[in-house]
Amino acid sequence: MFCNRKSVLFNPETDIPPLTNKVILVTGGNMGLGKQAVLEYARHHPRLIWLAARSVQKAEAAAADIREQVPDAPIQILELDLASFASVKKAAATGLATSARLDILMLNAGIMATAPGVTADGYEVQFGTNHMGHALLAKLLLPLLNKTVTDNDSNTDVRIVSLSSHGHVFPAKGGIDFATLKTQAEGLGALGRYYQSKLANVLWARQLARAHPQFTVAAIHPGIVQTQLVANATGTPAIVRALTRVGKRLLTPVDQGVRNQLWASVAAGVASGEYYEPVGVGGLASADGRDAGLAERLWEWTEREREGQGV
Repeated sequence: MFCNRKSVLFNPETDIPPLTNKVILVTGGNMGLGKQAVLEYARHHPRLIWLAARSVQKAEAAAADIREQVPDAPIQILELDLASFASVKKAAATGLATSARLDILMLNAGIMATAPGVTADGYEVQFGTNHMGHALLAKLLLPLLNKTVTDNDSNTDVRIVSLSSHGHVFPAKGGIDFATLKTQAEGLGALGRYYQSKLANVLWARQLARAHPQFTVAAIHPGIVQTQLVANATGTPAIVRALTRVGKRLLTPVDQGVRNQLWASVAAGVASGEYYEPVGVGGLASADGRDAGLAERLWEWTEREREGQGV
């Protein structure tokens, strides 16, 4: 099995290559790691960055902040609610209609340890947002991703990066409890539901790489980063969130935490289908995360659900 347990040195300022003519889409680009990724990309002069977010107002505020540092940042706002297939379909249609290519698709957005609930389309809300919404977005953008490969020169390198978590190792053996995916899954607990969605991210990236070898696909863990993810974890005990705030100084700053996903999106030596911990450390996926049969089962389940929803 592929394994690299030595962290890679990666400085976005010097190690992101020129992004001339590149088009990039970052989900959850209005805050935290997504916003930092947009900023770092903008410094390297791509043609266009789609900043996708549920709130247009927050996305516009984030773009304004980024332009204070990079005045010519080529940012376009894309309204996207990953918990709604209708919203995902509309966002993908906008991208397909207005862009000639897509070089980097960064599936960054996510929710963590929220209270029980289901999405607009009936999926457990963390699984629906973290996995189903992103899987549909990527599926709908495949024509544009493929066009980028075939219509451009031989050096074209299309990347898809899915933000997972080390938490993907914690579900019980067998990994995905398919019976819970269209319920509130209260029995799993807030973190259990989150871990299941993050395992889905790892498995989906693995199977996407098998199904589409023309792309480089990676799932990554950013580390324990100073973002709003835990602060917004409404389903976890208040003491967990309080301890996180107290220990904030021990967490990785966002400008460092973003490095693994940026590395996976531009660096040489990224093995398609692999899961990486910071920075560029492979070979750490759980046994379930490496299970090709489980990855295929999840992929097929996801495809059937998409077709059943008419998207």
